[in-house]
Amino acid sequence: MRILIAEDEPISRRLLENALTKWGYEVVVTKNGEEAWNILQQENSPNLVILDWMMPGMDGIEVTRRLRGRQQDNYVYIILLTARSRPEDIIAGLDSGVDDYIVKPFFDEELRYRLKIGERIIRLEQRILNLARIDYLTGLLNRRAFMERLEAEVSRANRTRGDLGLIIIDIDFFKRVNDTYGHQAGDLVLQDFAKNLTEFCRGYDFIGRYGGEEFIIGLPGTNLEECGIIAERIRQQIETSHTSLDEEGVFINVTASFGITAMEKAYPYTTDKLISAADNALYFAKNSGRNTVKNYKEIVNK
Repeated sequence: MRILIAEDEPISRRLLENALTKWGYEVVVTKNGEEAWNILQQENSPNLVILDWMMPGMDGIEVTRRLRGRQQDNYVYIILLTARSRPEDIIAGLDSGVDDYIVKPFFDEELRYRLKIGERIIRLEQRILNLARIDYLTGLLNRRAFMERLEAEVSRANRTRGDLGLIIIDIDFFKRVNDTYGHQAGDLVLQDFAKNLTEFCRGYDFIGRYGGEEFIIGLPGTNLEECGIIAERIRQQIETSHTSLDEEGVFINVTASFGITAMEKAYPYTTDKLISAADNALYFAKNSGRNTVKNYKEIVNK
């Protein structure tokens, strides 16, 4: 785990850095509050911070107040380091928004275990955030998390004039599975379906559960032709796969319909435009007999 330290006194800074490095942390060293604040505004900045209270210019309390006053995706756990030990000083420090408070001179082991508390809190928060982004049944991104990622990828493709493919998939006649075998069997089908999608996607592709039996895949750097090839491979895999109900010796086979589109040399694009094109292509696929791949150009040229 990365830790940022802000300490203006050279000897204290070196001792602190050496101790943290010995304990296995990756240390980002700053000499004052301004340097610390600049780093903390950067993307992927450390989530665990040790600030000296008394520093020239911006002190540790001011850095803390600025951090707590802004909106951020990940929580920053702050330990305030100071020679002040009066109760009113401790209260003032905690009131500014710091999470913990250590008085100089400190024992190494005390700091080490207080850091472990901070680590546990950060990891717990990260697990909670991950749970909020993941579909509980399939382990894929939920709709909200997928759309956030898609927004970012559309913006990137617009900036770089890059390609971005999109596939929306609907399991054919899924209601029949639930009506015939029950909802538990339907859940197993959805889980196996998600696994098949994951197997055919690259590490930087992103997959979400778009609705009940609808799924969606974002394919950065992929044009319409490549998107169609990937979709057809997935379609064939789904068609030849099955879900086994072991206790009953029953196998459930499903097929799926695919609507595809891509950002290709037509900028600027919007997320809504991309979704709408893929959704219309999916509608076309379902009205063309299902178990097929259709793209938005087929609708335009029809």
